[in-house]
Amino acid sequence: MKPTQLTIIITFLFFSSSLLFNFGFAQKGVQVYTNPQKGIEFVAKDSLFSTQFQFRMQNRIGYESTSMSDFTPESFEFRIRRLRMRLKGFVFNPKWTYHIQLSFSRGDMDWESTKPSNSNTSVNIIRDAVITYQMTKAFSITMGQTKLPGNRQRVVSSGDQQFVDRSIVNSTFTLDRDCGIFLTYEQNYFRLKGAITTGEGRNVLKSDKGLSYTGRVEILPFGKFTGNNDYVEGDLSREQKPKISIAATYNYNALAIRTGGQLGNDLYEGVNMQNLQMDFLFKYKGFAFYNEFCERIADKPVTVDATGLKTSAVYVGYGNLTQASYLFKNNYEIAARYAFISPFRAVYANENFPSVNLNREEHVHLGVTKYIVGHRLKVQFNLTYNTKRNIQQVTNTSKLGGYFQIELGI
Repeated sequence: MKPTQLTIIITFLFFSSSLLFNFGFAQKGVQVYTNPQKGIEFVAKDSLFSTQFQFRMQNRIGYESTSMSDFTPESFEFRIRRLRMRLKGFVFNPKWTYHIQLSFSRGDMDWESTKPSNSNTSVNIIRDAVITYQMTKAFSITMGQTKLPGNRQRVVSSGDQQFVDRSIVNSTFTLDRDCGIFLTYEQNYFRLKGAITTGEGRNVLKSDKGLSYTGRVEILPFGKFTGNNDYVEGDLSREQKPKISIAATYNYNALAIRTGGQLGNDLYEGVNMQNLQMDFLFKYKGFAFYNEFCERIADKPVTVDATGLKTSAVYVGYGNLTQASYLFKNNYEIAARYAFISPFRAVYANENFPSVNLNREEHVHLGVTKYIVGHRLKVQFNLTYNTKRNIQQVTNTSKLGGYFQIELGI
């Protein structure tokens, strides 16, 4: 039996035994609650601990054409895109909380993205593993591995998305998850978030002397959204008053060793990266509008191996995402997205490295979603039109796609 298979089996047994234990003692001192949005929650009658258990899965069928002139399929997609299990709660004191999230489907454990990196050669079963201390009502400190306070679409859970996947802007410029210390301070009209982390991403085997520093500011001119509605795509809460969030994130990753900082292939030497991310969100009575801008620069966009023959490049450039949606009273939603990424000349017209040629990409997506039980049970259909432009050779390649996905969870 392979180590990965053994790990998955042990994890499933852990969750199963945990649930059986809690159910077995439910009548002896544990109160059990259920909520369509929060799963199953176990709370000790003496208030010494709580455990909230959730799972979710995304089952997908997809198609992508060979080109715009040839609609024969280049590929079909039949797979479990995501399978997640989550535990969270408090221990001994409600101020001490924990959050654990594990992934189990092959597509959700980043098999392909870990192969090119020496810093992470295992599959990524562990998504989140953090301990938080709520020092005051407004201020908290967290230690462990979780999402950096970066672009909003990345921080929004993949289970709370309007489309079957995040945008090309996110996949190119996201800060993703990292391990370190996270700080949050929030009031009714603003939030401040910060993090000091390794900079190498999740589940790494090793790190270096360079760290990653992240800061984010969110301004809420009309006050807080209903519940967590500013970190859920679409306006399922149907805000009765207009709500706006204006936010910006800055990240400095010293001596980054992967092309995307926390993600991507290995670089041949450490690179200092800077990321700027800004976003705007508006929601009102079922209508939602969102815009996100990301930019990355690096002191050495192209690195070279010891032989001088191989290169590894950072996607320096910028991208923008715009999406809008409307939720009807029957809980059908229509949504549209336009996103593009564009590289700087250093990675497509560099005289010193003429073989480095990163492309500009544009995506147009249309989506229809039926929310049966909010984001916990929904059916999604997306149409996609994606274009890749080779700026160096002045050529375009375009494709059509279609995706059908059912998400179910507790």
